[in-house]
Amino acid sequence: MILAAMAVKRDYYDILGVERGADDAEIKRAFRRLAQLHHPDVDRNDGAEQRFKELNEAYRVLSDRQRRSAYDMFGHAGVDGAAAGGFEGFGGGGFGPFGDIFDAFFGGAPAGARRRTRVVAGADLRYDLTIEFAEAVFGVTREIVFPTSVTCANCDGAGGEPGTEPETCPECNGSGEKRRVAQTILGQMVNIVACGRCRGEGRITATPCAVCGGDGLTREERTVTVSIPAGIDDGQRIALEGQGEAGPRGGPNGDLYVAVTVREHPQLVRRGTELYHELPITFPQAALGASLSVPTVEDSEEIEIPAGAQSGHEIRLRGKGVPRLRGAGRGDLHVILNVIVPTKLSKHERELLRQLGEVSGPAVIPKGGGSVFDRLRDLFT
Repeated sequence: MILAAMAVKRDYYDILGVERGADDAEIKRAFRRLAQLHHPDVDRNDGAEQRFKELNEAYRVLSDRQRRSAYDMFGHAGVDGAAAGGFEGFGGGGFGPFGDIFDAFFGGAPAGARRRTRVVAGADLRYDLTIEFAEAVFGVTREIVFPTSVTCANCDGAGGEPGTEPETCPECNGSGEKRRVAQTILGQMVNIVACGRCRGEGRITATPCAVCGGDGLTREERTVTVSIPAGIDDGQRIALEGQGEAGPRGGPNGDLYVAVTVREHPQLVRRGTELYHELPITFPQAALGASLSVPTVEDSEEIEIPAGAQSGHEIRLRGKGVPRLRGAGRGDLHVILNVIVPTKLSKHERELLRQLGEVSGPAVIPKGGGSVFDRLRDLFT
């Protein structure tokens, strides 16, 4: 018995040439670009019609959040029924991805199609916040104040005086569109753009709101409490959903992004969750050993310098670094010793060092110690 080989469907993301993490805007741009290239009326190569069907099917799935989620989880098996929906939505006035095909070629939906009202979200905002080094390590709560657009309380965002109703736009007769016909090498093309008078809404406000002037939005100062997590680093951002500007005509708020700048510490250097401190010591302290205080984020701590310590020697203080932002515990504090050779000596100091040099003889690198360059290389690699 001979079984017919089943055609293996290509990955929808590969068809559109986008990554799996692509957002809706990237997917739409990719579809429009490829639709223009492979439309059967433009692409005269063999297989153009099949490629165009593949594009349409891929976009139909990936542009729908529920279908895309099912496809990401189960592959083609999760969307086979939905992807083959043909001209789904034609009867209800929606054109699905075909509306985007017309957008790609003509700048709008097909003739006779009523423009779908889209809810527009408000603009996202950015707030630059500077915090201290210790605040970044342990976390802090700050109140920030910034100007933003909010829904007009007088008209509730409608743009008209209370008690009045919007009217049909006389410029576009409520379609929200203006059409221009042009002759091109492909024949007669219809270019559809948003109506300039009603801004694509199809309705105008005859009596604008006295408070907002018909915009539906007013400006005000907003106060928001921001929780800075322990371990945040310089340059990272905190997203506060819905704290951006209000959307026009009752649209949802945008988001607020708090960009964090961390001031430098005068004695500590941060590398991820690890902290570093360079501790200068004298030759006698290095040779004989000593107890010295080193700075930490909390305060200071006493450490023991071993006798015979060399420049580049590291003393690690466990758990004295930065908390892990998405994990348990803290990094370490690395104290790097730097033996300082004096540049100015008194007559007595010079004589003592000369006697020491006669007794100690030539310098020898300690066994197993390695050079200072080896220790620094090992430390930072």
